[in-house]
Amino acid sequence: MAIGYLTVQARTAQEAVPLSGVQVSILNEQGTPVYELVTDESGDTQTVPLETKDKSLSQNRFFTGNPYLSYHVLAQAEGFNSLYVTYIPILDGETAVLPLSMVPMQERQAVPGQEEITVGAPAAAMRVSREQEGPVGSPYVLRQVVIPNPITVHLGSPSSSAQNVQISFPDYIKNVASSEIYSTWPDASLRANIYAMITFALNRVYTEWYKNKGYSFDITNSTAYDQAFIYGRPIYESISRIVDEIFNQYVRRQGQIAPYFTSFCNGSTTTCPGLSQWGTVTLANQGLTPLQILRSYYPSDVEIAETNIITGSLSSYPGTPLRVGSVGLDVQTIQTYLNRIRQNYPAIPAITDGAGLFQDSTRAAVTKFQSLFQLTPDGVVGRSTWYKISALYTAVTRLAELDSEGVSLGIGTVPPGSVLRQGSRGQDVITLQYLLDVISEYYPGVPAPTQDGIFGSGTRQSVIAFQQAKGLNPDGIVGSLTWQALYDTYLGIHENVPVPGPGTDTVEYVVRPGDSLWLIAQKYHTTVDTLKSLNGLTSDLLNIGQVLRVPAGQGPSYIEYTVRSGDTLWLLSQRYNTTVSAIKNLNGLTSDILNIGQVLRIPIG
Repeated sequence: MAIGYLTVQARTAQEAVPLSGVQVSILNEQGTPVYELVTDESGDTQTVPLETKDKSLSQNRFFTGNPYLSYHVLAQAEGFNSLYVTYIPILDGETAVLPLSMVPMQERQAVPGQEEITVGAPAAAMRVSREQEGPVGSPYVLRQVVIPNPITVHLGSPSSSAQNVQISFPDYIKNVASSEIYSTWPDASLRANIYAMITFALNRVYTEWYKNKGYSFDITNSTAYDQAFIYGRPIYESISRIVDEIFNQYVRRQGQIAPYFTSFCNGSTTTCPGLSQWGTVTLANQGLTPLQILRSYYPSDVEIAETNIITGSLSSYPGTPLRVGSVGLDVQTIQTYLNRIRQNYPAIPAITDGAGLFQDSTRAAVTKFQSLFQLTPDGVVGRSTWYKISALYTAVTRLAELDSEGVSLGIGTVPPGSVLRQGSRGQDVITLQYLLDVISEYYPGVPAPTQDGIFGSGTRQSVIAFQQAKGLNPDGIVGSLTWQALYDTYLGIHENVPVPGPGTDTVEYVVRPGDSLWLIAQKYHTTVDTLKSLNGLTSDLLNIGQVLRVPAGQGPSYIEYTVRSGDTLWLLSQRYNTTVSAIKNLNGLTSDILNIGQVLRIPIG
């Protein structure tokens, strides 16, 4: 009997918070328990072996049965709804990594609910009718090819009322490839198929195929119209490694910018004018390269191009991998990010190298981070590692900012009595937008609105998505029932989600030029030893931009805020009940210009 492997990872808030102590049951197809596991401090179980069928069966297009054995996973944790993932294909020699995105229970929810996700066979094994429509000729809608990060996926046919979810582009492609084809196929076949999937998605974005039709998403998960995507499914490591290497590469015709419309089908039970998924296996076994395979199905002048323009990133990849011996600001940026992420993931070792010096402790931290997030654990910060570290830093700091913001807004436990709808303005709208912003971190189908105190179309869209998620009438109007559901959900998050890192009696402080542990200790009326203990420091060295935990209630009356896209001084002053002048004075600003990623001190109290 052949053997495959399974690892389970339990996390929440876009992976910002790992969940330890989650009870994970792995069951066979008949429902008999095979393993009983518990997640560690990083939210991970050990990797376990599972019996399956021989790899050769999943490489044979004429085999009519399932070329694998299926397993089910039940995850349960105190304060969270249960998650049941069924019919997970385990493939010979392959490791499947199952991400469990756990949802906190609501306030006053007596019994955990249970969400069920069904995985099943990949699209290449099914009689899936493909009617992919795309642009004819060379459409030019956007000025340049960009990686949408995140990409918005509609979980149904275009006109259905299904929810939208947002996911990072590399994770989206990993999911699509795991849902479309077998990870046991030859490397050249996998790469050719993944190139086609990347390009198909980028073509939808570049041409604004759905947004030009009035939809609010980039692509669907309907195999009839687009490509398969199963939210919450496991990802195979062989596919993950390839996507990390090529996620910013796409197919185009020579002399053109636009991603080619790379339609495809399985080529076995269905045929189409584009790429044959099963046909790529035959061509790979004949020794063809990925590009040669692509040119067998698409025009002979197609080529592989690259884009380094990635939306939504806090900082851009420097273009050259960082490794032991690298020096400079980019190294310091990665050190700052990892030191902050370590507060949520304490398994990452502390960095004791000097600021901007990539030495042994930086390599150790990078390597552990890579192992936690299915990246090649080589201790080198390449493109995929850079963007994953950047994304996690954004997620963990965003949660800290939202927590501070809730304190300054004085959310309380009693909902407002107002009825809000599109066109409403004022403090209750800011409260509504804040609640939706927090909830969006835990509910992928609820988009985060702009917190501007104006109930516009974006806020209405968020309200409708929340109402749909909670089984309320999706009318986009916030009355008593919606207010109560918002507060129950928000308070449930605060009650049930563990607080990462040091205790709640601390606040964050961002190290600035000239700071030392002694000066910070004096400012916050504490000691150097206390600061070192709170932050796991083994030396007195600090890096500019490093985030420290300091004792709360003993320092200045301000919070640290990281500027995001769309922020202005006026919006921040309204959100935190202060003035533009007060923010400028506290930060020594001489103009109103803000930069994404800039850290501001916001006066409170």
